Amino acid sequence: MGSTMVANELTIYCCRICRLLRFASLGAYGASSKTSFQSLPKSAFSGSYYRGGFEHKMPKQEAALTAGVSSTNNKGKIRAALLQIMLFNHPNKGGSPYITAKINEAKDLLQGQAKKNEVNVQ
Repeated sequence: MGSTMVANELTIYCCRICRLLRFASLGAYGASSKTSFQSLPKSAFSGSYYRGGFEHKMPKQEAALTAGVSSTNNKGKIRAALLQIMLFNHPNKGGSPYITAKINEAKDLLQGQAKKNEVNVQ
């Protein structure tokens, strides 16, 4: 019984030493992580987002903002961006049906625009 108590005390003592060493090393890590956080682009954490709502009839600019692409991008880029947005915001996975409808509206508008651009290029 005495040896069990000694083993428990040694385990606790080792845990305390490890914790102190971890916090000591974390101080150095905290300084380096602060500088790496400051090197990130400001737009990633600025909290700025498009503050406008949806218009009744979606213009091309709003469709491009919804998809996160330029309205002059090719069909493949537009489709890939819209697919990724749709995967994150699908109603079966808890997404908003209203936002999904707007994404589909943007898809129809942008893919129609992409088809017109492809016809004009050829």
